[in-house]
Amino acid sequence: YGYFTQTLSPEGQQIANYEAQNFSNLPITQVYNADGTPMIIEVPYPERTVKAYLWKVAVGRINLYLLDTDNEMNSEWDRQITHQLYGGDWENRIKQEILLGMGGVIALNKLGIKKDIYHCNEGHAAFMGLQRLLDLVEGEHLTFQQALEVVRASGLYTCHTPVPAGHDYFEEGLFYKYMSSFPARLGIEWHDLIGMGRQNPDDNTEKFSMSVFALNTCQEANGVSKLHGEVSRKMFAPVWPGYFPEELHVGYVTNGVHMPTWAASEWKALYFKTFPIDWYTDQSNPDMWKAYNDLPEETIWNTRMSLKSKLIDYIKEQFQEDWMKTQGDPARIVRALNEMNPNNLIIGFGRRFATYKRAYLLFTDLERLDKLVNNPDRPVQFLFTGKAHPADGGGQGLIKRIIEISRMPQFLGKIIFLENYDMRLAKRLISGVDIWLNTPTRPLEASGTSGEKAQMNGVLNFSVLDGWWLEGYVPGAGWALTDKRTYENQAHQDQLDAATIYQMLEEEIIPMYYAKNSRGYSPEWIQTIKNSVTKITPHFTTKRMMDDYFARFYNKLAKRHALLCADNYKQAKEITAWKENMVAHWDEIEVVSTTLNEAEAALNVGNKCKVAVEIDTHNLNDKGIGIELVAMRTSTHNNDKLYEVQPLNLVKSEGSHLFFETMYQLDYAGGMKFGLRMFPTHPLLPHRMDFCYVRWI
Repeated sequence: YGYFTQTLSPEGQQIANYEAQNFSNLPITQVYNADGTPMIIEVPYPERTVKAYLWKVAVGRINLYLLDTDNEMNSEWDRQITHQLYGGDWENRIKQEILLGMGGVIALNKLGIKKDIYHCNEGHAAFMGLQRLLDLVEGEHLTFQQALEVVRASGLYTCHTPVPAGHDYFEEGLFYKYMSSFPARLGIEWHDLIGMGRQNPDDNTEKFSMSVFALNTCQEANGVSKLHGEVSRKMFAPVWPGYFPEELHVGYVTNGVHMPTWAASEWKALYFKTFPIDWYTDQSNPDMWKAYNDLPEETIWNTRMSLKSKLIDYIKEQFQEDWMKTQGDPARIVRALNEMNPNNLIIGFGRRFATYKRAYLLFTDLERLDKLVNNPDRPVQFLFTGKAHPADGGGQGLIKRIIEISRMPQFLGKIIFLENYDMRLAKRLISGVDIWLNTPTRPLEASGTSGEKAQMNGVLNFSVLDGWWLEGYVPGAGWALTDKRTYENQAHQDQLDAATIYQMLEEEIIPMYYAKNSRGYSPEWIQTIKNSVTKITPHFTTKRMMDDYFARFYNKLAKRHALLCADNYKQAKEITAWKENMVAHWDEIEVVSTTLNEAEAALNVGNKCKVAVEIDTHNLNDKGIGIELVAMRTSTHNNDKLYEVQPLNLVKSEGSHLFFETMYQLDYAGGMKFGLRMFPTHPLLPHRMDFCYVRWI
């Protein structure tokens, strides 16, 4: 069934329709064995094996494989695992994630596909790490810890949302039902397995988190925009106690979109005609886009008008019949459709209808909105579209409210909701409106990509400085609502943001669009489009995104993974033995002396003082210990902020005694706190969080 098809009741209530797919009408082919029989993927579930057919979709040059449990080999209960996205209860959810993660790796193994990197997008696929651990323990005869080193070294986890509902948590009882057989196969205890999904492994009341499990089975992790990287570090900080969020290894790669898919054919034809011959393979290079500035203003305007006309024709063709059925009065429908005019300023809003997206902002002042859309000299139309999660009553309520407003006489044909947002409608919308509006609650927009798609079609963005737009916004190339919060009270913030949107529309955006010359277009508007396309678009392509993934993650993961696997996993076994020895003797390390208190008492701004530490490692027999001075700025709310970190140098060793020193100069006048942090260190560690043992001295 996939995801649902959205229809609306006469009252404007969302109806989620799950329609069975006819696989013979889809661009997919079933995968067969060499002997001509269907390939079957066998996935272990409690007291049974679930069997899935495998289907292949050619997405450009990449093969996408899909697992399908809806076959006669499974019980009716298990046939439903792949029926629908986001469907069922928590038990169905864990069954889906076992199939996706473990079944996905089993499928790749059966296909003979071996990869250097396993990229887990969201925690939903995190059980891929569990299956890979089983393969290494049972197939390569590694210990669990050795296998974990290998799996982590080739794993990347990408978090796509800061919203808690996007992270799955399972009660221990349910998790035990499906996972209880695996610890024995891995050579570990139940506590060890479930602890890998807990921020505090020793907290038996904590649920198992798929996101935490992904973090513990992947060496690297990232958010999907610069701001989301910062938010993710704060969100995941409890997983690595002893470090401040800004010290964590969690990075970011800002999402990009596939230009060949989302740029309208009219624009692509112009790009191929105007840009350098190799622009297509180098589309993330801003220099390739400079030729856009040479396009005649009339060419840009005429292309935009052509795409706006196509959007309007598409709406009339696709929606008139349905509206006649669900909205009753034919005269009202005809009037609404006749109001659509490519000469009007058209503003689009299309995305998931989650409450944090704040689709309601425009409707906080209906009187002001009435004046805005019904100005006879400068008419404005708003097009809304999007689906609410079937379980999200708040999101569905927003859709119903927008439809109610759109049926008011003063807004008929001026505020329009387009049902069943899908790729076909999206392609028309992001190329056919003039402005793409985005109003999320800061900082809950991880990235957002619809505005990036609009960019490629000469559509201007008007958005909160959140997600990708915080990086993308350039003055004179679109419009932005500040990322600074004025009110703690969200309702007050919403009122301010709504007023700001109205003010910017009334005083800047609408006057610019309608400042048309004798040729029928606004030169300033066209210049804004040129600024937008040339200064923003090349930075948000899939090409740039993939370049970043290779540069920041894939290359170093592949290199370290190869190092650990070479010579029958020699280095993996070495780093595992080192870690096990460190764990066995960590608590024995004794702090013999420190001069921190004396140094802190003598510190004044500008002067230097020596900080020295002596430790006795006793039976550890290893110099792999680091110590650093951590300076923190204090606040009135007892919320210490990291100021700086300065390592102490190992100056000598005498038997099991290690001596560390540094000269520290204080450059900040204000409340300060200091601490000494001890940690294990080894040249094979990729970063501190890989082996997060910390002791504050």
